Amino acid sequence: MRQFVQLIHNTSILSTFNSSRSEKKYIRIYRWSPSLRSNPWFEIYPILGKSYGPMVLDALISIKNRQDPTLSFRRSCREGICGSCSMNILGVNKLACLQPFKILSSKVITIYPLPHMNIIKDLVPDLSSFYHQYKMISPWLNYKRDPHNVKKENLQSKEDRLKLDGLYECILCACCSSSCPSYWWNSGEYLGPAILLQAYRWISDTRDTTVEERLQFLGKGSMKIFRCHTIMNCAKVCPKNLNPGAAISLIKNQVTHF
Repeated sequence: MRQFVQLIHNTSILSTFNSSRSEKKYIRIYRWSPSLRSNPWFEIYPILGKSYGPMVLDALISIKNRQDPTLSFRRSCREGICGSCSMNILGVNKLACLQPFKILSSKVITIYPLPHMNIIKDLVPDLSSFYHQYKMISPWLNYKRDPHNVKKENLQSKEDRLKLDGLYECILCACCSSSCPSYWWNSGEYLGPAILLQAYRWISDTRDTTVEERLQFLGKGSMKIFRCHTIMNCAKVCPKNLNPGAAISLIKNQVTHF
């Protein structure tokens, strides 16, 4: 059963925090555990300016180490490479390791897990379906080697390599897909912006010899790609400044003229 974020606002507590002259900031975190309560709740943690590093992820690690070891969230590289620490910070999907804490003007920073996904615990979303869809597009190079010339290298020109720029950099953080209304309501059939961006990365690779099969798979039925309505939330939240919406439009064009 989906654990939808409940918009619970304790206005009296928040107004007290905002009127305080303390240098403290507060992080208001969505909490849910299958073993403790049936409904989600919010926990508010005070943060001192010198008790953590510069990023929101540093503040979360400080909370877990010093205040509440039961808090759960994902993190790994802390450099915007792995995509593990994606979450919703002040209403926007972001990587916590790339979000500087000091530029957030609000005294109370509200953090949710990625929206409209099943929740495993606290800020940890269940990405099983997301990665299953990723597997569906065969995210690897398919090359049918010439049986008469098995030693021939599968070379690529510099110009063809440049076609992959803006595609291969995706780190599968799911910020874009979980910000897409079409994916919210049709995630069982619509592949979503992150997966389709990756699909176009392999369609664009001139070394791949199965482009026709890839286009046939994506064009089968109307839900895999044509549920995209070009709202462009995906491009707005991408931590790598990629444009999944543009890639989806190019796939639609190729499928239509295939």
